[in-house]
This record gives sequence, C-alpha cells and structure tokens, in this order.
Amino acid sequence: MAWLTLSVHAEADYAEALSEALLAHGALSVDMLDADADTPDEQAIFGEPGEPTSTVWQHNLVNALFDSDADVGGVLQACCAELGIAPFPEHHIETLEESDWVRLTQAQFDPIRISDRLWIVPTWHTPTDPTAINIALDPGLAFGTGSHPTTRLCLRWLDANIKGSETVLDYGCGSGILAIAAMKLGAGSAIGVDVDAQAVVASRDNALANQVDADFYLPDGIALIQYDVVVANILTNPLRALAPLLAGATKSGGRIVLSGILAEQAEEVMRIYAQWFDLAPAVLEDGWCCLSGKKR
Repeated sequence: MAWLTLSVHAEADYAEALSEALLAHGALSVDMLDADADTPDEQAIFGEPGEPTSTVWQHNLVNALFDSDADVGGVLQACCAELGIAPFPEHHIETLEESDWVRLTQAQFDPIRISDRLWIVPTWHTPTDPTAINIALDPGLAFGTGSHPTTRLCLRWLDANIKGSETVLDYGCGSGILAIAAMKLGAGSAIGVDVDAQAVVASRDNALANQVDADFYLPDGIALIQYDVVVANILTNPLRALAPLLAGATKSGGRIVLSGILAEQAEEVMRIYAQWFDLAPAVLEDGWCCLSGKKR
C-alpha cells in the first residue's frame, strides 16, 4: 500500500489552524517542523529561560500523510479557502511507497565511532569494538544520537578532557548522551537538565540501559550548584539567554563546553561568554562549532 505526503510552507499565524484543518479533511497524520532548521534563523520554541515562549515557529513546514486515493491538492485548496489563506502556499505532494519502516529506519543508524575508544551503538547492532567504551543508544524522541556534528564535537571534548571524578552538568540534555558518556569516561557524577519532560524520561531510560548512575531533571526540579564541567549542546539563542546561569553553574577554574552553534555565530557567542571564561579557538565540523573555555 502506498500513501501520499503533503508538505506545506506555512507562516506562524495559520500553521496550527492548517494542521487541524488537514486532519479534519482526512489526513492520517500531521506534524510541523521549523522551516529554518539548520540556518541562522533556526528558532527555539520550547521555553528556554529568558526566551519568549511560542507553540509554533515563525516559518513552519506542515507535513501531512494521506491515503493513496485522496485528492490532496483539493484538500489543501479547501483548507486554505476555509481559513482565508492567501496567497496559496508553496507546497509539494509525493507518493510514499510501502516499506518495512522498521528495517529502513534501523538501516540509517550504524555504530558511530567518536574516537579510538568511544562508540555510539544502536541496540540492534553488535559493537564493532567490544573493548571500547560503547554507549547503547537508539534514535528516539529526544535529540542526541551521535549522528549530529554538535553531539560528536561535545563527545570528543569529553573524551579528551574527562580525567576522572569530575562533577558534570549537561544543560539541555536531550537523550542524556553527554551525561552518560561523561560517566562512562570516568566522571564522578553527572546531572542532566532539559525543558522537555519527554527528554528527561528518555535520558533516564538511556542511563538505565547503559547501567549509568546519572540523574535528570526539568529546570524547576533542581537547584543548580557549581560543577567542574558544564556542557550545553542546544542552540545559539538559548545559549545567549542562559549565559549568566551557565557561567554561575561553573566552578572557578572549571570548564564550559558549548555547541549547537553555527560557524558564523561563533564570534558572537564567544564575546558573550568571554565575560567569565578564557575561551579556546572554536572547533568546527560540517558548519557547526564547539566552544570551550576555563572559568576565571
């Protein structure tokens, strides 16, 4: 059985209404993505401290799935007419053939070599190097599988700099991968914080699967102390807003690691954090960068 997929570029003022209208007109499922993802205009909407909250992005990509015999173009026209959307939005319709989605999804995720001794291994794979530090992690609802350059950059920093017994804070923990890696690399303790409750649940599950004693919380679930290492792999906008909080959570002489920053945004972030930290040159990979520094 095949399906039809519809992708529509939708502005913030009607994206949610369009999603609901598509469902009412027979869409089997609908989701929304940031149309500016992986660009300098990428927008965080999940209520990071100091950031205005929103339920949609400024520019959205609304994706809908339909049965193969649906008049998708007609449905979109009807929805736009009902909602008074004009001009008619840019959109694209494709046929999606039936596949073994589990096998196809798993085929996209092979073990990822982070360094000579550190690997990320999906649970359906046998570790390539059984003697390495292998983190068992499957793709899920929270960010951080090792496939994104920012995650790899942070993992490599931890691999090179965790010497043993450090206290670590992973702010914006996503899947918990950085806190888990820190513990497997020898940190004394690791705390993860995320504004997304699902990420906190995923992080706890992943720590349990890796037999790691790390704790994960929502921001209001813990009073932050000071840590030897603070790592934040999020986005530039929340990194701007969180600078005083992250600096305050880093011990004097402690280290900070920042990623989720596009290469062209590095200088601005460095200027902000230079108030508290002596920063090393940015490390770049595929247009993304990782910043690190020592607190004065």
